[in-house]
Amino acid sequence: MNKYKKKEIIKNKISIAPMVDRTDRHFRNFVRMINKDVLLYTEMITAQAIINGDLDYILGFEKIENPIVLQIAATSPEEAYKAVKISEKYDYDEINLNVGCPSDRVSGNMMGACLMAYPEKVAKILEAMNSATSKPVSIKHRIGIDGTKILPDEISKKVFDTYEDMKNFVEIVKKVGIKKFIIHARIAVLAGLDTKQNREIPPLRYDEVYKIKKEIPDLYVEINGGIKTVEEIDKHLEHVDSVMIGRQIYENPMILTQFGKYYGKNIKITREEIIEKMIKYVEKIELNGIRPHLFLMHTHGLFFGQKGSKFWKRAINNPKADSFMLKNLLKELKNERKI
Repeated sequence: MNKYKKKEIIKNKISIAPMVDRTDRHFRNFVRMINKDVLLYTEMITAQAIINGDLDYILGFEKIENPIVLQIAATSPEEAYKAVKISEKYDYDEINLNVGCPSDRVSGNMMGACLMAYPEKVAKILEAMNSATSKPVSIKHRIGIDGTKILPDEISKKVFDTYEDMKNFVEIVKKVGIKKFIIHARIAVLAGLDTKQNREIPPLRYDEVYKIKKEIPDLYVEINGGIKTVEEIDKHLEHVDSVMIGRQIYENPMILTQFGKYYGKNIKITREEIIEKMIKYVEKIELNGIRPHLFLMHTHGLFFGQKGSKFWKRAINNPKADSFMLKNLLKELKNERKI
């Protein structure tokens, strides 16, 4: 028996990128009010947080959020194993290792993108994760890194930013049974650029992601980085297996209605219907003593590019906003024909 035999990887055409301070359970529930099919991710959660934290708060989610992937960051095989083992009692569909976060706080703790300089170590971490679960394990990484001034002295001046560097990384990692690679098509600059700049300044090199799929066709390759429209998604799907989209979903969540074609559906939900679902969700979390603002802050983009956008944002930004306010807001929007 192959010791790396796992459940089948999730082959979903569209996934929503893990975003720190964005893709929490409230935002994921908001996404599900619009689209039931896209693959969701948690925020990146460190293995240490799982090992030492409040598990229901950190790992808990509702059944409606499936299919969903738990993304972790880890610095050693031992802590990765423990974290994945602990997470087993939660019904995640897949476990993902983050080797793409460029944050200096993360890199300074030998997690995230800096690990691309150590493919053998990454392979051992993934091997440990595999041994801790029967769920499929995947990896999210960049096409390369510039670790100057961040990585230890022996390699601090080396830049791992060529296609050959990435292919070497992938070849080493796949030996431990990893078949699903989510690749952000930019390098990560570990010093001198902050996280936001690392999403914008390094140029996109989609061709290199296409090339890795062409040269190693048995891999399941998902592309990420700067993707905003259905037209762009369609173009990428000519070369890779699936597409991950991030900030655009947060800024314009109604784009989720355009993804029905990837699932043989026609999504016709209206903003009025979404707000009605929101009211029910807010009523539920109010009963559990949760501040509605923690949910509503994720809904700024509901009227993106539409009449009523400023009106909507102003209302939900009120820290005292609640289900009663939402009901009145819906009436106002309908009366003023903004919905």
